[in-house]
Amino acid sequence: MISTAAMAATPTIDTSARNVIVVDFDTGAILLDKGADQRIPPASMSKIMTAYVVYSYLKAGRVKLDDTLPVSERAWAKHKSDESNMFVPLGAQVKVEDLIRGMIIQSGNDACVVLAEGLAGSTQAFVDQMNETAQKLGLKSSHFANVDGLPDPEEYVTARDLSTLARALTKDFPEYYHYDSEKEFTYNNIKQGNRNPLLYKDLGVDGMKTGHTEEAGYGITVSAIRNGRRVIEVLTGMKSMKERSQESEKVLEWAFREWANYKLFTAGDKVDDAPVWLGSVANVPVTTDANVVVTLPRRSRPQMKVVVSYDHAAQAPVKQGQSIGTLSVTAPDAAQVDIPLVATQPVDRIGGFSRAALAAGYLVFGRRN
Repeated sequence: MISTAAMAATPTIDTSARNVIVVDFDTGAILLDKGADQRIPPASMSKIMTAYVVYSYLKAGRVKLDDTLPVSERAWAKHKSDESNMFVPLGAQVKVEDLIRGMIIQSGNDACVVLAEGLAGSTQAFVDQMNETAQKLGLKSSHFANVDGLPDPEEYVTARDLSTLARALTKDFPEYYHYDSEKEFTYNNIKQGNRNPLLYKDLGVDGMKTGHTEEAGYGITVSAIRNGRRVIEVLTGMKSMKERSQESEKVLEWAFREWANYKLFTAGDKVDDAPVWLGSVANVPVTTDANVVVTLPRRSRPQMKVVVSYDHAAQAPVKQGQSIGTLSVTAPDAAQVDIPLVATQPVDRIGGFSRAALAAGYLVFGRRN
């Protein structure tokens, strides 16, 4: 489904997070933007990109969930004392699915290195793939220097790019996204819980990732769904785990409470009859190529206006799918949204004699006979 989004300037909400973006999943509408384009260290939220690349391998059939990958001395030694650790044993063969759970649920840096080395041959080769993927997804202000998000001057993202990445992962890999909602995982007899604090509350949250370093502060990327509507939020730069939990919950509740999606038309629905000049019929039904859904503040819905306009009558012949008008949606506190209207069927041009008679009719009567 392709939808149309309205971006509003208000309502807003105050939050202590340094960088924030809230996005409606279906329409892409930006509900809140606070420093969303400022470069920031991603910390472990960079593992969303690591997961995206791993899932790309799986979807392409280049690896299977029950395949095993070896734990190198580098993977074991580099992260053996890290707080974020899956605790893979040196020389072990670990199932890909276990490594994914270790990466997502336990935020295991060692799991990321094992996956990178096993799939791409080296962490650098995998990082190169992460950056190639970032370009393909349109992450304009992000660069990855490692697979785990540990501090590096060449490792940076923006809140906007993280929201784009989170949205893409959820859309592109629904068959693997469920790992984000798992609350705990036991490996090597060590049981660890998911670090996403909102998973443990009845908020509709089913992903994605937290992150923390001294430089980055406490951050979180959240995906939540209620009554079929999904919202993505990214908050960074908070001072504690408690603040991260409270602020992300507050902003999420605001997004669901103050905003809603309104479906106006389904793709293919007749919207209007457009006038046709010199056509075999006087009018042609018009529709939209995609479902028309707008995201608006709930308080603005009663004042929403939907208007169809034509610059002039379409001149025959008209091709099916030809753009011949505009559907405009306006509402208080929202930018105008314009959606092209297209012909649902072709219209032939009338013959020469009929065209002459029609032209004469316009000259004499100022209208079509």
